[in-house]
Amino acid sequence: MDIRCLIIDDEALAISVIQTHLEDLKNIEIAGVFNNPIDALPALEKGNIDVIFLDINMPRMSGLEFLKTLPEYPQIILTTAYKEYALESYEFDVLDYLVKPIPFSRFLKAINKLKNVLAEKRGEQNGFKQDSHLFLKVDKKLVKVYLKDILFIESLKDYIKVTTVEGTYVSHKSISSITEELPDECFVRVHKSYTIAIDKVKLLEGNMIQIHNKRIPIGRNFAANAKQKILKDRGNLLTD
Repeated sequence: MDIRCLIIDDEALAISVIQTHLEDLKNIEIAGVFNNPIDALPALEKGNIDVIFLDINMPRMSGLEFLKTLPEYPQIILTTAYKEYALESYEFDVLDYLVKPIPFSRFLKAINKLKNVLAEKRGEQNGFKQDSHLFLKVDKKLVKVYLKDILFIESLKDYIKVTTVEGTYVSHKSISSITEELPDECFVRVHKSYTIAIDKVKLLEGNMIQIHNKRIPIGRNFAANAKQKILKDRGNLLTD
């Protein structure tokens, strides 16, 4: 999961601490660093920001005053040296409240909370909720297949074989077209003949993955993207 953030703080040391913490994590991009909220507005208005690390006490405008001016905003993680604003801050539905100096363990807890919130939000946007499904034409019948049950999909020339936890279904469809219908964060093409459910991978060994008892090759042209997505475990933001 890629996360884009802004850092808004008037203290150079505080900014440095957050940047250092973020260097120990992966898939988090710092889209901008600002010493006051006003200068951050253009970057925020461009959109595509997932979280703001926001200081409260700043000379021109406090972090909470800044939030009052915004009709909507991304996830907010407040960073402050003062505990007394905690109660007031939650009126703004902030994700977390970090008191300086911020230890890495506490920072990581906030990041993992952020990751879970964004994963749920993006999953809903992608339509991959527990009841999300597609219909496959199988033997002149339309069969409902839940996305959460799909293990992998295999190309059989002009057909595909969809293997699920409940069984297999053969449908007249190309693997390219079925892959395009699936949520990109949850499925990945690993070979010209295979698309797999990322969370179903049990083992990765060289250019071979295992899902249940099936060993599936990773094609040379798909290897870089496939391995990156497979290893981008939603439960682990730490780098290797």
